Amino acid sequence: MLVFILAGLCEIGGGYLVWQWMKEGKPLWYGLLGGIILAAYGVVATFQPAGFGRVYTTYGGFFIVMALLWAWKVDGFRPDKYDIIGALIALTLPG
Repeated sequence: MLVFILAGLCEIGGGYLVWQWMKEGKPLWYGLLGGIILAAYGVVATFQPAGFGRVYTTYGGFFIVMALLWAWKVDGFRPDKYDIIGALIALTLPG
């Protein structure tokens, strides 16, 4: 599970930094750091021992939950009950 969390932080955090650079006018180093972190995500995901399909199916559920938590804590987005229900379904169905 730790690898899923680390992969999610790399994917969401890297994408967020690139977004901040391109859409919010942050300095270039935001975009460069975001690109490096996104590349690290590609490597971190390979640390899982299971096959690609199973890993990515399960990771998808973790990603949805982590993206909602990131949006809530970083962007001030408040998930509604449908967001939460959808995230729980995505987290419990894979595998």
